[in-house]
Amino acid sequence: MSKSNEEEEDSLPPNQSTKPSSSSSSQRPPLLTKSKTLTELRTTAAAGPGGAETNPLFSTVRRIKTLPTSASYFSDRDYVCPSFLGAYPNRTRVQHVKPRSANPDRPTVVGDVKSAASPENSMDSDSETGKLLVSSASLVSQQGARRTRGFNHSLILYLLSFTCILSVPYAAYLQNRVAKFQEEKSNLCCLCVDNHIFNGSTPHFGNANIRTVALYTVVFTIFMPFMFYKYLDRLPPIKRLSKSTKINKEEVPLKKRVAYMVDVCFSIYPYAKLLALFFATIFLIGFGGLALYAVSESSFTEALWLAWTFVADSGNHADRVGTGPRIVSVSISSGGMLIFAMMLGLISDAISEKMDSLRKGKSEVIERDHILILGWSDKLGSLLKQLAIANKSIGGGVIVVLAERDKEEMEIDIGKLEFDFMGTSVICRSGSPLILADLKKIFPPPYSQVSVSKARAIIVLASHENADQSDARALRVVLSLTGVKEGLRGHVVVEMSDIDNEPLVKLVGGDLIETVVAHDVIGRLMIKCALQPGLAQIWEDILGFENAEFYIKRWPELDGLRFKDVLISFPDAIPCGIKVAAEGGKIDINPDDDYELKEGDEVLVIAEDDDTYAPDHLPEVRKGLFPKTADPPKYPEKILFCGWRRDIDDMIMVLEAFLAPGSQLWMFNEVPEKEREKKLTDGGLDVSRLENIKLVHREGNAVIRRHLDNLPLETFDSILILADESLEDSVVQADSRSLATLLLIRDIQSKRLPHKDTKSTTLRLSGFCHSSWIREMQQASDKSIIISEILDSRTRNLVSVSRISDYVLSNELVSMALAMVAEDKQINRVLEELFAEEGNEMCIKPAEFYLFDQEELCFYDIMIRGRQRQEIVIGYRTANAECAIINPPQKSEPRKWAIDDAFVVISSGE
Repeated sequence: MSKSNEEEEDSLPPNQSTKPSSSSSSQRPPLLTKSKTLTELRTTAAAGPGGAETNPLFSTVRRIKTLPTSASYFSDRDYVCPSFLGAYPNRTRVQHVKPRSANPDRPTVVGDVKSAASPENSMDSDSETGKLLVSSASLVSQQGARRTRGFNHSLILYLLSFTCILSVPYAAYLQNRVAKFQEEKSNLCCLCVDNHIFNGSTPHFGNANIRTVALYTVVFTIFMPFMFYKYLDRLPPIKRLSKSTKINKEEVPLKKRVAYMVDVCFSIYPYAKLLALFFATIFLIGFGGLALYAVSESSFTEALWLAWTFVADSGNHADRVGTGPRIVSVSISSGGMLIFAMMLGLISDAISEKMDSLRKGKSEVIERDHILILGWSDKLGSLLKQLAIANKSIGGGVIVVLAERDKEEMEIDIGKLEFDFMGTSVICRSGSPLILADLKKIFPPPYSQVSVSKARAIIVLASHENADQSDARALRVVLSLTGVKEGLRGHVVVEMSDIDNEPLVKLVGGDLIETVVAHDVIGRLMIKCALQPGLAQIWEDILGFENAEFYIKRWPELDGLRFKDVLISFPDAIPCGIKVAAEGGKIDINPDDDYELKEGDEVLVIAEDDDTYAPDHLPEVRKGLFPKTADPPKYPEKILFCGWRRDIDDMIMVLEAFLAPGSQLWMFNEVPEKEREKKLTDGGLDVSRLENIKLVHREGNAVIRRHLDNLPLETFDSILILADESLEDSVVQADSRSLATLLLIRDIQSKRLPHKDTKSTTLRLSGFCHSSWIREMQQASDKSIIISEILDSRTRNLVSVSRISDYVLSNELVSMALAMVAEDKQINRVLEELFAEEGNEMCIKPAEFYLFDQEELCFYDIMIRGRQRQEIVIGYRTANAECAIINPPQKSEPRKWAIDDAFVVISSGE
């Protein structure tokens, strides 16, 4: 060997040598078949012109990093040539591994194999290709090794499982063969030697085989499901099935899918738990009895019975004898205790769920001829009270309330009313009227005792939201009700918040819908009461069921009579109009005296109850002479609005119709003047077309005294304190603000009284006598009339206790109107006409229009005199009385009347 070769050998590590040997070849890295082929091709291409090839002894070694300097010339290559070609840096060589090639003498290395004479410009590409081949080779080798190990493990598991499954029937088969051989042996012994030796042992041996098979069956049946569930995902058919079903391209284990299916089954089907418990009990009794049969001498039927006794009573296994029977009996008793614990849990959960359903109001209601109230608001208390009074004559009724509140809370709030419902039952249910499933609790399907058609009336209350949202919700409720397949027998009374939304609800509901615009009703009543003091109390008497109210009924015996005779035909009622059948049921209030009742016509009356009046013979009346005093002319008035309502534009239009030209309407609130004009215009009011009233705007806060001091409060004829729009969602805050404003105004007025000109009293009551109770109330302490909008009846009671002599209106009037329309939908048309700006209206007239002072007349005589003025007298109030009397009793008895008295009449509009 040359000197260069010796230097090369000295530079190598001790464990390496340049000579090919078995030890060195075993340390070379393995190459895949593809890499070896590529190496051979590149070696052939790198051969010289003489056909010489690179000697395997001088195999190339890959380099990783290249150095640009001449000192590292050989480091700029991806291989290192043998030492006889020149000097090269001393670096640790790659350990060689024995190749998988069939030829152990052929050396192979990891990376590209190239000839020493390869071109230098191909070194970089060969290096990258070698790296890719190394990474792909290692990845393929790892995956192949993993597959081989998994396959071997699965194969062994399948073989063991198959052997276990096959061994049990094979063992039974061998036992059967042994039994047959033993039986043949016994038969041969009987024939040959002594026949009686095997008589007792042979049957016992056969029975023992059957019991052994039973024992194996029990053990196999108990342990096999656990083994099957543990290795469920490793079974080839099921694994292929699981691969075909993927969620989000990820394989879900079959065990998780099975657990998920069980969970879904228990969640969807309510009786799945009971069925699972039943099958578990049958399984325990069946296999427990089979195990007892295997370890004891009892028959199979006796073993089943014993298993049942152990399941039903865990103490029955105490008398078992023997290790096997005791183990089996204890196992059965333990399973029985577990099953009965689960059964008690299911029963307890079912009872608790039912009690919670009853407590929370989730159960169905089965009633007929009841009144249903959908929603909850502050008007509910007054509404329940009026409906209970209306049902008093029939011994009580049923009222069902469905609202989105807890049943317990609703019952507690209703209990706080401290009102005797007089036999009426109030049933509360929790749910949303917008959800059909909750409505079915009140309206069960047709196969139950009651359907939606059995409800006598349905009342939809407005919510505490703003007007548009509340009316939108009411519209959705109406759509839900009209979509019920069974149909509606009763009518639906809907409380609306904005009069502009009323036509849409009527369009959707049709003839079954009756609407009561609460905000509009209160606004109109406030204006009428401000113009005619004392009218609020009269409307409370007529709208409520405690006194007289409207009724419509058919009286065939009155056919052919004229209305002036019908007017005095009822001793206990006052006729007010006729429902004309020929005009499609139109209600004509205050008709002509000469109208003759025809067949089918009904009479509208004011009476105490629907069963307290009936027509009688005509009484004797005298017309007599009476003063024909004309109504006094209208004079300009000065009115103040404190606050801003959503429907203030409608209130202005009502005042425009009632007031005389030259009147002033002062508007005092926190809304800027420009924004007021915009809101009025958006509401449909054209301020430039107002002829009778002039708007005067003042901006300020009605609960700040210095702002109120800037107003001439002593000069106003009427002051209306409105519930402000910004606080209409909070009843308590709105009432608190109204009460504070009322007290401040009264205090300011009382301090300005000495400076007030006594001659500047209003002129609108010039037609009244100086001692009339109306003037005394208006001019008491020389103060103007104040009408406060009080929404909560408790606040109104507070005002009454404080002895503030101002008439207030509240949501109670709206509740009364809803209750009256719910009892009879026809009354809604009567109320709409009486609340309108035009047509008939209810008003108060002084006694001087109908009689002389101290004249003795009966009430029938006054009714006849009222017909001369195209009025229907329905009640009176004496000068010293605190309230008016509507539909007075003993109408035919004469009495003396004073000029200070006043009469309540229904008059046609002027």
